Amino acid sequence: MEKQLGFANFLQNVDGVGLFLLVVLMVMSVATWYLIIIKAWQNQRMRRHARAFLSYFWDAPDLGSVAEWLKKTPPRDPFSHLAHHGFRAIAQHEGKTSQRLIEVGSQEEFLTRALRRAIEQDTARLENGLTVLASVGSSAPFVGLFGTVWGVYHALVSIGMSGQGTLDKVAGPVGEALIMTALGLAVAIPAVLAYNFFTRTNRVVLAELDGFAHDLFAFMSTGNRVEAPVAGGNVTPLNRNRGA
Repeated sequence: MEKQLGFANFLQNVDGVGLFLLVVLMVMSVATWYLIIIKAWQNQRMRRHARAFLSYFWDAPDLGSVAEWLKKTPPRDPFSHLAHHGFRAIAQHEGKTSQRLIEVGSQEEFLTRALRRAIEQDTARLENGLTVLASVGSSAPFVGLFGTVWGVYHALVSIGMSGQGTLDKVAGPVGEALIMTALGLAVAIPAVLAYNFFTRTNRVVLAELDGFAHDLFAFMSTGNRVEAPVAGGNVTPLNRNRGA
């Protein structure tokens, strides 16, 4: 009976190196899809909380109302987190003892440092996991290619020892070895697409956060509210019609 070639036969005849590479690709795939699901859920939740906070912030009568709202609702998005750091910086500056290096400077300088630290923390939080996606996307094809080369090598050695070098004897084992390349690409493609998508999303969020930080700084340092334009037209989910 003629031996059936295919993925099942490939798994039955794979050696230790090939099995190790399969496990590596499987771990990469599980990590990729875990990050895709988790970060998609986190981004959706973050955008929902950000819309709620920005809606309340720009409709609030004064900063005190926003501060009270943040006391009742802990920061759960970059925008409320930024405002929370701003209020805390002002409170710390008013009660400073001038005995610590962090308390040096005027209120504007103190507030600037606090907002910058908050943005750096949010940036690191948003970029969490992207290094794994980038690593999988760049290395998975080479892991699969290495498995293919290793499989082709063993297939050719086996065919050479058997003395049967006809096309039908060569094509089957070599074709099975190419399965590793296909698996490597199957793991890499979702990782690359997810990395590009989340990078683009983070870039938009951080650009809006930077603009909100300027508005917040002007509001807190001068006490003059930045006027928001009349609502209308299409706006991005996180852009609550901020003033310039």
